[in-house]
Amino acid sequence: MDVSKMFSLEGKVVVVTGGTGILGESFVKAIAAAGAAVGVLGRNEGIAEERAAAINAEGGKAIALVADVMDEGHLRQAKQQMLDRFGKIDGLVNAAGGNMPEGVVQPEADLFRMNLDGLRKVMDLNLWGTILPTQVFGDALAANETASIVNISSMNSKRAVTKVLGYNMGKAAVDCYNQWFAVELAKRYGDRIRMNALTPGFFLTEQNRALLTNPDGTYTARGQAVINNTPFNRFGRPEELTGALVWLLSDASRFVTGSQVVVDGGFSIFSGV
Repeated sequence: MDVSKMFSLEGKVVVVTGGTGILGESFVKAIAAAGAAVGVLGRNEGIAEERAAAINAEGGKAIALVADVMDEGHLRQAKQQMLDRFGKIDGLVNAAGGNMPEGVVQPEADLFRMNLDGLRKVMDLNLWGTILPTQVFGDALAANETASIVNISSMNSKRAVTKVLGYNMGKAAVDCYNQWFAVELAKRYGDRIRMNALTPGFFLTEQNRALLTNPDGTYTARGQAVINNTPFNRFGRPEELTGALVWLLSDASRFVTGSQVVVDGGFSIFSGV
């Protein structure tokens, strides 16, 4: 058995939504390095083009896909671009999502006067921003002998993380969808299409950097609280998610579906004592 071939993505074609984000950058680089052609999908055309160009310059294969995951028309155009360029799609990484100020409930806020529209907006982005791409790209995935969908969950779905209620609810809904849809895929397609989730702990991104660190790089009170509850005593690095991601996209995980692979430095298992 050639283990290196099991973990290789050579010959595969993978779309990464949220490919213009901090974690998305590590994802598209790792997928390309593992041998796959990659679609860098995001709203920021400049960043998408830059990342695709960098992969192509290093001998990989990539294309920029400018699309909003909440716009079905945009997604259908992106799918057609991928099929026109590469002829197939083997993998989908649903990395688009995140938080917004209107989905945050501050400690001094009245719990019975919350910004429900804001909470709904954040929840919709994380849940429907995962479901819609799967709906659009799904038939292309189903046309292959084997395909893999990887959703990006969060430790926020496992523990009550203060303030970010909209994000908590959105990622918890993603977890439910991940399990339900994996079962239904298996009932209809057998082992041909797998769906799993990658569940990160705390990684510094542009969205949370100001919440967790000060301008001089020291931790805020919230950041220190996270560190105190992370046995590795640090935040994760984006590249530390890529090993699990490539495994879930590769044939090495052919008998894995509906799972949630936790990459969190021990945050989820630590009692705090």
